[in-house]
Amino acid sequence: MKISYNWLKQFIEIDWDAEKTAELLTDLGLEVEGIETFESVKGGLKGVVIGHVISCEKHANADKLKLTKVDLGNGEPVQIVCGAPNVAQGQKVPVATIGTELYDADGNVWKIKKGKIRGEESHGMICAEDELGLGTSHDGIMILDDALIPGTPASEVFEIENDHVFEIGLTPNRADAMSHFGVARDLKAGLIQKKINTSLITPSLSNFKVDNRTLKIDVELKDKDLSPRYCGVTISGLKVKDSPEWLQNRLKAIGLSPINNVVDATNYVLHELGQPLHAFDANKIEGQKIIVKTLKKGTKFTTLDEVERTLHEDDLMICDTEKPLCIAGVFGGINSGVDETTTAIFLESAYFNPVSVRKTAKRHGLNTDASFRFERGIDINNVEYALTRAALLIQQIAGGEITSEIVDLFPKKQEDFQVFLSYEKVDKLIGQKIPEEIIRNILTSLDIKINNITESGMGLTIPSYRVDVQREVDVIEEILRVYGYNNIDFSEKLSASISNASRFEDYKIQNIVSDQLIAQGFYETLSNSLTTGDYTKLSDQLNEAHNVSMLNPLSNDLAVMRQSLLFSSLEATIFNINRKRSDLKLFEFGKTYHSYESGRTEEKHLAITITGNRGLTHWNTNKKATDFFYLKGIITSILDRLGIKKIKSVPFKKDIFSEGLAFAVKKTRLVEFGLLKKRILKDFDIKQEVLYADFNWDAILEIIKHNKIQFTEISKFPEVKRDFALLIDEEVTFEAIYEIAVQSDKNLLKEVSLFDVYQGDNLPEGKKSYAVSFTLQNENQTLTDKQIDKLMNKLQQNFENKLGAELR
Repeated sequence: MKISYNWLKQFIEIDWDAEKTAELLTDLGLEVEGIETFESVKGGLKGVVIGHVISCEKHANADKLKLTKVDLGNGEPVQIVCGAPNVAQGQKVPVATIGTELYDADGNVWKIKKGKIRGEESHGMICAEDELGLGTSHDGIMILDDALIPGTPASEVFEIENDHVFEIGLTPNRADAMSHFGVARDLKAGLIQKKINTSLITPSLSNFKVDNRTLKIDVELKDKDLSPRYCGVTISGLKVKDSPEWLQNRLKAIGLSPINNVVDATNYVLHELGQPLHAFDANKIEGQKIIVKTLKKGTKFTTLDEVERTLHEDDLMICDTEKPLCIAGVFGGINSGVDETTTAIFLESAYFNPVSVRKTAKRHGLNTDASFRFERGIDINNVEYALTRAALLIQQIAGGEITSEIVDLFPKKQEDFQVFLSYEKVDKLIGQKIPEEIIRNILTSLDIKINNITESGMGLTIPSYRVDVQREVDVIEEILRVYGYNNIDFSEKLSASISNASRFEDYKIQNIVSDQLIAQGFYETLSNSLTTGDYTKLSDQLNEAHNVSMLNPLSNDLAVMRQSLLFSSLEATIFNINRKRSDLKLFEFGKTYHSYESGRTEEKHLAITITGNRGLTHWNTNKKATDFFYLKGIITSILDRLGIKKIKSVPFKKDIFSEGLAFAVKKTRLVEFGLLKKRILKDFDIKQEVLYADFNWDAILEIIKHNKIQFTEISKFPEVKRDFALLIDEEVTFEAIYEIAVQSDKNLLKEVSLFDVYQGDNLPEGKKSYAVSFTLQNENQTLTDKQIDKLMNKLQQNFENKLGAELR
């Protein structure tokens, strides 16, 4: 937000330089992010002085040039060659001396130098108004008042305005400071705290009067909740033209382009007092009536930017008896605005519901100075004052008469908010005792009324313009920012306590798994919990009715809370693939959100996404693509690291996987994983295979809480390995072999692993070959061949009897 220092000084007397004032504003919470200089004429006419043309003769070598002698007030007249047809002896003219920098219409600089023109020296330039930036005419040089003294700086003659403009990073809660007057209020409080007595200078309304009642515009509020207060007045007989120079300079300083005197006046009051206003051409209001209401969904309306917009049924509109005129609090219509033919206006000042304005502005992709303020909440008690101020200003610069009483529809008056401030709470939150007298002075300087004082605290009334101060802590924050954060002492003693946290805390377990995955070459991602509702159509397991929808979505792509981490993972995948990173190993911890009849739920998940090759390709290694078993190994290593044993495989079908498997402990499913279907990938324009795993993180945290650490002495006796090459049916899984082996012996058999799978030639139809390794060990003695053979025979018999296996 831009604040003009010259404009600010209209409301408060201060002689500080801009940097010192900016420092105080920042201390008060209105952070000044930068200071710019503004000049009403670029360059400020530095180097341009008043000259007196002593003589003017025809140039000997050019018909259209003249040779002049000009007194610049330093006692030494200079020769200047001039081509203007109207230059003559005895004139007072503006002269750009040697070294002066002038600017053209595009802002390009050009420097005045000593030169020769057709053989004659020229020591400067006699200027036209467009060359100085004082107008657009180039018909001839500027001829000034004869009373001017040669050598007088032109900046003094033309009243060039120089200003400093503060760029304030306004926080969203400070709706009260969205104007020059609002900033002046804060500045006053800060100056008083520094023992500088000052007061606010408010614009006077004493000259306001109704001249006649010849143009009455009735107003009807059909939705009092969306428009709690609406004021208006008519002004007739005005003349629309350019604004006076001082008003244009004020607007230009803060980055606004002047339009015409009526529109400029409404913009001026907007930035002066923080109250948006709108001027309607009264002759374009059908039925001489304003109706504030919503319209049917789908109604077409063309705004001032000549864009036809389709209205929503909740958009509040300003209408006449025939048509809509304006989107309330957001943007005006193209067919009701003020132009050069306007002679009478209806001036509007209102308070519109902040939530309604914000939703409407977002729906139509609009962000105006008016909506910016209405969305954050303006002062409802300032509506009529600002209207009166604007009406007087328009009369001052555009003429005309007030031709109606002020219409003020304010159905439900709003009471100022009451707060009790406890001294004990002030000391506790600030951490330092502030004298009660200083607290009272600060509150008074902030226009917070003290109703009563007791031993324990004060009863306060908060002014209506402080919409962000509703609680006791808000008042304490106000006291602290005016008192000064820099004035709070810091103790040299640092106190801390050690918390006793369980080793099963979520963040600790999450860090363990993250470290392991990162060590395996994974990257962690973090995605937005908001997503599009269209993703529920990609899986039968997701139900659109279970979406948690946003009341005021930023866009359709961020309209609901996600029901699955899958789609944000695929978004990250295609984002990287499109940037030539096709070998990806990603993981994300996040929550999913569901809305059921019984209520809303949040579930935490760990999502793993793998695609492309397993690792980087080097000259001495071959490419190895990721596959189902690679992902299964990653998942198994995570569960092993967390100490989760006795997991079982649970075949399942899910419409997102072409091949899928789940791991469970008893009846609790911990993870589902597999190869994603091409149908899902096609929706994201992914043309390579993607493997995906979804961990139920809440279930994992619950299971590991019951884990007990067991320590086992390392055996002194050697391990023995034996292998079987089993010919088995194609439908037999390694899990079945593993279960039979474990059931056959629980003492000597330590490990069962699959190290080769063969399917192809030289095998009977419907068969496959598994090469299985068995690790045997006795904790108390060295195994004998007899013991080993006995166990291996037992395993062979069980495989043959239960699986129909044969040794190859």
